[in-house]
Amino acid sequence: MEVEMKDPLYAKYLAWLIRAFPDFDFSFIKPIREKAAKLLNLKEGNRVIDAGCGVGGSFPFLLNGVGKTGEIVGIEISPSTIINTRKRIEKNKWKNIKIIEGDAKNINLAGKFDGLLMFAAADIYASDKVLSNILPYLNENAPIVFFGAKISNRKFGWQLNSLLRFAFSKLSFPSTPGFEEKPWNVIENRLEALVVEEYFFGWMFLANGSLKPTGRA
Repeated sequence: MEVEMKDPLYAKYLAWLIRAFPDFDFSFIKPIREKAAKLLNLKEGNRVIDAGCGVGGSFPFLLNGVGKTGEIVGIEISPSTIINTRKRIEKNKWKNIKIIEGDAKNINLAGKFDGLLMFAAADIYASDKVLSNILPYLNENAPIVFFGAKISNRKFGWQLNSLLRFAFSKLSFPSTPGFEEKPWNVIENRLEALVVEEYFFGWMFLANGSLKPTGRA
């Protein structure tokens, strides 16, 4: 029997807070979203998965890649969040974005995709079960890009690791993996040419690579 997904209290409050502003996004995150979308090397007519799409902050940048003839499929587990995601799509009259509400480890997709974005979605890029479900939908050598939080080893950065680990545990779903030094450990064996770039004193990272062909260790 499937258990109904319930949002943490903070997620419900944040969703309510921005309900009147469907296009809201933190300004310091936008440049990273833009870079993440560019790393996918999308072309007109491509199909891309935005797993853990949230309120759709990456949609404008992904649309710049796939154009009017391509397609974005967003996956979002939070019932409160997805209300704002749909409002954003409706407000901007985006016709080629499809939203799937549910847990990424159980969802079914149709056809193949040319890229995968997992932005601030540790439940996805750090979960072997989720990756086993989603990655088979990608074309061979498809670009994969993911962004998230991590433990910092930098000077000054390490001093706040304990505080951030506590905050991360309180602001995440129960299924979200803990605050780690290398959150890409689960996915890296499935990728070729993994590149990781740190941000904000090493507390966040942007990583990209391409899907490793089946059968290659």
